[in-house]
Amino acid sequence: MNYYGSYVSRLIEEFSRLPGVGVKSAQRMAFYVLNGPADRAEALAAAILEAKNTSKYCKHCYNITDDDICYICANSKRDARTLMVVESPQDMAAYEKTKEYGGLYHILHGAISPMDGIGPNELKVKELLARLDADSPIAEIILATNPNIEGEATAMYLSKLLKPLGLKITRIAHGVPVGGDLEYVDSITLMRALQGRLEI
Repeated sequence: MNYYGSYVSRLIEEFSRLPGVGVKSAQRMAFYVLNGPADRAEALAAAILEAKNTSKYCKHCYNITDDDICYICANSKRDARTLMVVESPQDMAAYEKTKEYGGLYHILHGAISPMDGIGPNELKVKELLARLDADSPIAEIILATNPNIEGEATAMYLSKLLKPLGLKITRIAHGVPVGGDLEYVDSITLMRALQGRLEI
């Protein structure tokens, strides 16, 4: 039922489309915006549009960035011999927070999930293979997909695909809870999982 008028109801509806946001949380957000100063609402709207219209994928790792190459790939001090494969930019950020990993990343933008119609062709797998040409300095690939069914399936697929290339293929250790998302795991657990990775 439309209690607040069509514009406010639409705002609540749009907030409720965000992941993890229910109707009550959406109402709180909507009324926070409505009751705040107009310049805060304008700044929020401008930030959303600016991020949506100017963000793009890094040409190397497919991180979200404002430039052609993200700040990690542009950093010459990173270890170019190690490449960590993650599902999302949020997972990459979670590992960066540990300050334990100094190599490069490759972001798949998802995981294999036949139930959702997501196969290897929907992920950045071809782009990963393109990075591993004869001139590549990469010696180790760390498969750091989430420890859930989709993440495990993706890691298994990639390990079978990459093994013939003669590279060292490792998988993060199981210090991370099964069924969880890397984005929400604390830094110490992520650090231990990285330190205890095993070759597969």
